[in-house]
Amino acid sequence: MEGWDPTTKSTLTQIPLLSVKAGPRDGAAWMQRLKEEYKALIAYTSMNKAKDNDWFRISAANPEGTRWTGKCWYIHNLLKYEFDLQFDIPVTYPATAPELELPQLDGKTQKMYRGGKICLTVHFKPLWAKNCPRFGIAHALCLGLAPWLAAEIPVLVDSGMIKHKDDASSINES
Repeated sequence: MEGWDPTTKSTLTQIPLLSVKAGPRDGAAWMQRLKEEYKALIAYTSMNKAKDNDWFRISAANPEGTRWTGKCWYIHNLLKYEFDLQFDIPVTYPATAPELELPQLDGKTQKMYRGGKICLTVHFKPLWAKNCPRFGIAHALCLGLAPWLAAEIPVLVDSGMIKHKDDASSINES
């Protein structure tokens, strides 16, 4: 955590680390891991709400906890930009981080792969590998998606690649 800004460091230290090293193919051990994931997500969400920094909602889309869907948003120039968020838990999880997808932004930036998967290879993947199995979904959102949104959304808005929903509706009405 050396070289990180104090806010990121503080946030990260408050997200519980996980201890169960299990993936979707590991039966009962995966269910224990899933419980830890939920506890970490609840802690991270509660912390964000307490700091008035609420920026995502996700939930498991299937009972096995291998598919997750939700919304994330970013405030830029006092306007809220909201996006669908989805990802699958890889079969090699937790050794492999989930690939976070924002399908609405597919093809709008070079820092994205086909299907709207955000690019996390250079900065996040080594960090994930170093901290496996202690990192989970909440850590991927905190250290992967949050900085990606902060870096990319202002550029996409300022370049006109994405429009605020109110701007889009006023164009459609005229």
